Amino acid sequence: MNNFWNERYAEADFAYGCEPNVFLNENISKITKGKILFPAEGEGRNAVFAAQLGYEVSAFDTSEEGQKKAIQLAQNCKTSIDYKVGFLEDLNYSENEFHAIVLIYAHVPAEIRKQFHHKLLSLLKPNGIIIFEAFGKEQLKYTSGGPKDIKMLFSEEEIKEEFPNVQFSILETIETELNEGKYHIGRANVVRFIAKKHC
Repeated sequence: MNNFWNERYAEADFAYGCEPNVFLNENISKITKGKILFPAEGEGRNAVFAAQLGYEVSAFDTSEEGQKKAIQLAQNCKTSIDYKVGFLEDLNYSENEFHAIVLIYAHVPAEIRKQFHHKLLSLLKPNGIIIFEAFGKEQLKYTSGGPKDIKMLFSEEEIKEEFPNVQFSILETIETELNEGKYHIGRANVVRFIAKKHC
């Protein structure tokens, strides 16, 4: 998987564009200014967007090429982000460290996904916010991007199971049109939510 992402992010163009995800852009104001974590952040478009707005941004991915592009994008935008390369379990984030976690198309292997999400929740402060968007199960009907393994796609029921101890203000599955670089373009089935961690 590392080779796949390094090859994709080594391309000259930004795979998913340089503009932030629309759902994040519409809802980032719900997050109090503070520390935000962006897991599986790729080339950094969302993390850099948040940094430009004055948030203290941490991000990680397993791709060194993604990190290079993200750091360059931050420099071009005259801001900075703390971007680590590695797996979540090997990174030294602290419990209750972040005011928010933003998961945008962070599709991890099915066998580790629940554990991955539970670990992320432990890093979120009480009353911290999660903003999430990813492909739903019906995405297999479309050619607009995403994993071809249905186990890596999401349902609302799986979201509720994998994100316990949160209160959802939005949880929905929708059909939408993506226009995010050349790999996320066209009609898509997405699951998205905004939630607050209980005290």
